[in-house]
This record gives sequence, C-alpha cells and structure tokens, in this order.
Amino acid sequence: MSSASDLDLRKLRVLRELDERGTVAAVAEALHLTPSAVSQQLTALARETGVKLLEPAGRRVRLTGAARVLLRHADQLFAQLERVNADLAAYRDGDAGEVRVTAFGSAITGLVLPALGDLRERRPGLSLILRESELPDVHGELVHGETDLAIVIASPDGPVGDDARFARVALLADPLDVMMRADHPLAGERAVAIADLSDDPWVSGSVGACSRLTATACAAAGFTPRVVHRADEWTTIFGLVAAGLGVALVPRLVTSRLASAPHSAAGIVIRELTGDQPQRHIGAMVRNGAESDPHLAAVLDALAEQAARVGRGRAMVAV
Repeated sequence: MSSASDLDLRKLRVLRELDERGTVAAVAEALHLTPSAVSQQLTALARETGVKLLEPAGRRVRLTGAARVLLRHADQLFAQLERVNADLAAYRDGDAGEVRVTAFGSAITGLVLPALGDLRERRPGLSLILRESELPDVHGELVHGETDLAIVIASPDGPVGDDARFARVALLADPLDVMMRADHPLAGERAVAIADLSDDPWVSGSVGACSRLTATACAAAGFTPRVVHRADEWTTIFGLVAAGLGVALVPRLVTSRLASAPHSAAGIVIRELTGDQPQRHIGAMVRNGAESDPHLAAVLDALAEQAARVGRGRAMVAV
C-alpha cells in the first residue's frame, strides 16, 4: 500500500467526478477519457490506498465509506492546490512577492515610503524590504544579488552610463537651497546668490553627493568654500547651522522633512539660490534585464509616480 504522500491528485479528481456525476460513462465524457481509462484510474487508486472505494448499487456503483473519508481530505488538497495556483499567478503578475530596496535616508522618506503606500493599495501582496545606506556605491550589492533595486545619486564614482550590468530609471532632479541661521544678514532675502556667501564659514558633509555639489557650486561662483565643520547626519548639520557656525546647502527632499519636524528647523531659514541652481540627480538602478520583472516594474512605476508628484509640488519650506 502506498502512503498518503504518494496519492495522485488526478486519480482523486476522477473519484470526485464519480461522486458528483454518478456513472463511469458520465465521468469519462466530462474528463474526455474512455470508460476503460476511468475504471483503470479508480482501480489504481484503490490499490494505492489499500481500501475498497466502490461497491455495486444495482447497475451502478457507489462510493464506500472509505472513499468518503478519502474525498474529505481530497477536497482540502484541491483547495490548497487552488491557493497555490492563485499565489503563483499573483507572483507572476507582480501582485505578490518581495522586493529588496536600498536607498539613502531622504530618498526613503521622500520617495520610497509614499510609493510604498500606493503599492499597498494596488498590490497588497507585494512587500518591500528596505535598507538605508548612505554609501554612494551600492552597485556591488546589485551585482551580487544582495539587493534588487537601489536608489542612487548620480556620481562620478559610480558606473558609467553604458555599463551593461545595470538598467537605470531617472527619477528626480533634486535642487539644493542654502540654509542659514535666522539672524544671518541675508536671511531676509527671497533668494540668495551663492557668491555672496564666499566669506561665510560652511558646514558640509565629509563624503557624498552633497559635499561634491557644494564644492562644485562654489567653484562655479568663483570661490572655494571655507568648510569649518563636517557632518554626515542632517540633524547634526541643522544643529550646526542653527548655532550660527556656518551655512550649508541642503536638498529639498531633506528640507521637506523639516515641515514635519519644526523643532529641527528652529532658528534656521532656507533660501533658494539665484542663477544655476545645483541639483542632485536621483535615479533607480536594477540589474540589466530585471526591469521587466513584474515586481520590480511595479515598484519602479510607483517610484516614478511619486517622483513626478514631488516635482510638481515643489515649494520652498517656510522655515
């Protein structure tokens, strides 16, 4: 006798059809089999289970008590198989599954989390596993399969544009504004020329895109910034500026967080820069070819939609 784990679901379906249709001939017609093939399936099932499944009932047959027990379990197996098929279909369509996303802090709060809210409504079975990384180079994680999607800032340190290992989706040009103490002589201006800050002490990151953009923007204005303080946490930079220890360039994705945390903005004003405003160019990267995966395509679409909303709704944070 075979164990229950060896049962053939096709034979169980034949037994279920016989219970519903009553005759071997009707089962054969429904399943596009010959009556002989139906009888062989039922005989094989009885042999595998080691119990009698059918007994004569006049000119017909009927199911035994053992067959009824078997069908109760078979119905549970059929239901579970339907759930498996539904889950697989959802996975194939991108409606279920898991996507690992690596992003820097302001991209998580400004892009990923709002996009995740949209995804929960449209694809509740699709989950994002988030990891914050301020490292400028997450390309190795993509190559080695440690993450599925990385949100990055365009950088000369990253792969060149024709690197065949990656597919890129441009998301957002994020302008940088100048942040200064509220009693700074230029705090009352609506917009500030960066050249007018050439004599100020500066606060800048020690590494990363904003540090490079600060140096580049000041160089374009004809001076080298006198960076007195370096910090990589924005809350620290806010505190240094609020203490009057320097001015700093700050991306708008970061200043959008000030609106929900006014205590962080106490004593600070943020002003737009005149002329060519420095921008950090934010994009998403996946392994080349993976962009057509339905899960990744859904996440990329949600990120692009959120980036478009951010771009349309740009406004200076009133601090």
